[in-house]
Amino acid sequence: MVLDRPKTDMSELWVERHRPGSVSEMRGQRAVVDRLVGYSQRGTFPHLLFAGPPGTGKTTAALALAKDIFEETVRQNLLEMNASDERGLDSIRNKVKQFARTAPLGGATFKVIFLDEADALTNDAQGALRRIMEQYAETCRFILSCNYSSKIIEPIQSRCAVFRFRPLEDDQMRTQINHVANSENVELDEDAADAIIHISLGDLRKAITALQVAAGMGDKVTRALVYETSATAPPEVLQGYLLACKEDGFQPARRRLRQILDEFGLAGTDLVNQLHRELGVTTFLTEETKLELTEWMADIDHRLVQGGGEYLQLDAMTARICSLLNQ
Repeated sequence: MVLDRPKTDMSELWVERHRPGSVSEMRGQRAVVDRLVGYSQRGTFPHLLFAGPPGTGKTTAALALAKDIFEETVRQNLLEMNASDERGLDSIRNKVKQFARTAPLGGATFKVIFLDEADALTNDAQGALRRIMEQYAETCRFILSCNYSSKIIEPIQSRCAVFRFRPLEDDQMRTQINHVANSENVELDEDAADAIIHISLGDLRKAITALQVAAGMGDKVTRALVYETSATAPPEVLQGYLLACKEDGFQPARRRLRQILDEFGLAGTDLVNQLHRELGVTTFLTEETKLELTEWMADIDHRLVQGGGEYLQLDAMTARICSLLNQ
């Protein structure tokens, strides 16, 4: 059964779509937003599954859609839960089922349950959830948000319309970062904005956090300040380490590595991941060398995660890089 709200005139529809918090005001993710705007206009939607990397707008999209649908009664008809905190079978059977079985308020035709980080739910909890989704489909809609859709069981995925969120493009990130900086009267250098984009990897939440931390350290946000406050080494510093491995030998490269760790406050796994990213743009390494170094870095990263001694493992990586680059 399709549940529709009474039609409104165009002026009312425009006000609804452009008020603060509307789905139509979201930036980026146009393929997703266009479909959600259609749901907002019709006043109904099926069960939804939002999947994608963190900081790309999944939670914002879910809450904005609920606000568009319910307007003033959103608090009464929306249950927001973080599934990583309440991931067990009891939470699904008690809290979720109890909310789903009660009637919607304020003239709404259905309620919405938003489960954030749904990939943290246990298999037993997901098994109970799929039955609730089917049993109360007419009076309750579910919006599930996750980073890895492969961790959601197939019966739940087949009950949902799946939306794939992608990392934000650099131009979208730059527009939003500059907008936030201007709104907060923060002086932001252009190369500092580029640095924020570089370290955030399409994660807008991480980008805004980096801007906030850097802005708290001074009146002007510079490129050097961004890297200093984000525990990230600048690309030229990592390139300098690789060049030291090639031209200076093991001991100077080892000292350069320790200096990077101390200056930027990096953990061993952070340095390995950042160094791996720089391999792709390094011009003085052959493709065969990059392939071998990538395989070796993966091994070092695994050892560090398993509890291996940090300095010993990083020294082993440095020795391996020096050996490869001086053959």
